[in-house]
Amino acid sequence: MSIGYVALVLHAHLPFVRHPESDYVLEEEWLYEAITETYVPLLQVFEGLKRDGIDFKMTMSMTPPLVSMLLDPLLQERYDEHLAQLEELTELEVERHAHNGHMKYLAEHYAKEFNGVRQTWEKYDRNLIKAFKQFLDSGNLEIITCGATHGYLPLMKMYPQAVWAQLQVACEHYEETFGRPPKGIWLPECAYYEGVERMVADAGLRYFLTDGHGILYARPRPRFGSYAPIFTESGVAAFGRDHESSQQVWSSEVGYPGSVEYREFYRDLGWDAEYEYIKPYIMPNGQRKNVGIKYHRITGKGLGLSDKQLYDPYWAKEKAAENAANFMYNRERQIENLYGMMHRPPLVVSPYDAELFGHWWYEGPWFIDYLFRKSWFDQDTFAMTHLADYLKAEPTQQVCRPSQSSWGYKGFHEYWLNDTNAWIYPHLHKAAERMIELGKREPADELEWRALNQAAREVLLAQSSDWAFIMRTGTMVPYAVRRTRSHLQRFNKLYEDLNIGKVDSGWLEKVETIDNIFPNINYRVYRPL
Repeated sequence: MSIGYVALVLHAHLPFVRHPESDYVLEEEWLYEAITETYVPLLQVFEGLKRDGIDFKMTMSMTPPLVSMLLDPLLQERYDEHLAQLEELTELEVERHAHNGHMKYLAEHYAKEFNGVRQTWEKYDRNLIKAFKQFLDSGNLEIITCGATHGYLPLMKMYPQAVWAQLQVACEHYEETFGRPPKGIWLPECAYYEGVERMVADAGLRYFLTDGHGILYARPRPRFGSYAPIFTESGVAAFGRDHESSQQVWSSEVGYPGSVEYREFYRDLGWDAEYEYIKPYIMPNGQRKNVGIKYHRITGKGLGLSDKQLYDPYWAKEKAAENAANFMYNRERQIENLYGMMHRPPLVVSPYDAELFGHWWYEGPWFIDYLFRKSWFDQDTFAMTHLADYLKAEPTQQVCRPSQSSWGYKGFHEYWLNDTNAWIYPHLHKAAERMIELGKREPADELEWRALNQAAREVLLAQSSDWAFIMRTGTMVPYAVRRTRSHLQRFNKLYEDLNIGKVDSGWLEKVETIDNIFPNINYRVYRPL
């Protein structure tokens, strides 16, 4: 009989990137890479576990932007073309390396992998939400929501209606998609501020996730630290991230993904191949890019990319099994130690970005597969659980007030508010003020109704924390700046047109086609609370 619980939580999120006005936009490939390397491999792991009678339990947030993109016919069609290109390139690679033993082995590995992705993609009629929902329906996967566009809630708390819109629109979208209300929410960037729990409760949510120090520095100090959730005064439970299990996977120094057997992310065929050969598979303007075929392994720390040795999936898979066994062993010892001190079943919450598994850490889905199998067959110290199931099993918890927190740099709000991105917030605040003002209006006709709803969409899209995050990281900054400005400019035009009573119907129709997220949104969500 188990004496504790482990909750594996994956946060599946991408910003809403969809450009029907262009034939090719590089940033759309964020989704395509995630489908190929993370979402389909995870589904294949789930299918294998179910097939083998393993009653796995996992929590996974799927954010509204990601869900909307996975359901979008245009992006489904474009992914289909992207995958076809990958399949074509791997066929060429198998031919090219027909007489080179190890390279042939690697090319055939990718050919088999992409063929498996194709089979899964077509089995679910290109609808991966349908695929994930079957595991929600079977009770294996607890799917939770997030902010409507992953808006950073502590930096909009001076406008409660804006926070409410992020929560309520997300919950409504979830129910439209999955046919039931969500039980929990991954607060965007795990960012908590005091008072947001009341809105979480009003939205009908039962629990939220925040970083560990949000629980550890709660008032009064929680008796069991982050190894049990706390109940807020609103009745909503707060779960905190476990530092020890997180470090084993996340840490760039000691984390599993740095093992020398694993695939090297930064060396890719798109840069290694001769230009004329790879040209049909890179950007239309002729610029090189990653194509997703990588033949080398990490090899060792401090080595240049040219010094990397060839990858071997067999030994990488063996290493993933070893790491999964080590993770399980450490959780057993951790839970035994905690149980001895707590005298009640501890909970270890291990949350990660979903894209770590497969995209950044190619072997991550193998790790998850081995972890569930080993935990099912090889130990009885802990049970893998959903967060919702844990609350059913352990309904009595301490009541505390969490501390402000996030899982960003230094644990608070600095990553999303600094000298690289501070310029966006006066504009976002002004847009929120204006949207709250528009929320009180009654439309004169159908055109104004559409304009008001589109205004709400543009504010939400501008508020995405991804744009501030990208500005801080220094990668793809022009795109993040362009997206922030374009949504604000579209919103301001709508605001001005509505105020003069003259909505540009042709322009509105174009914007509705481009920014088509939340088709059933009601702008009145911004009315005073």
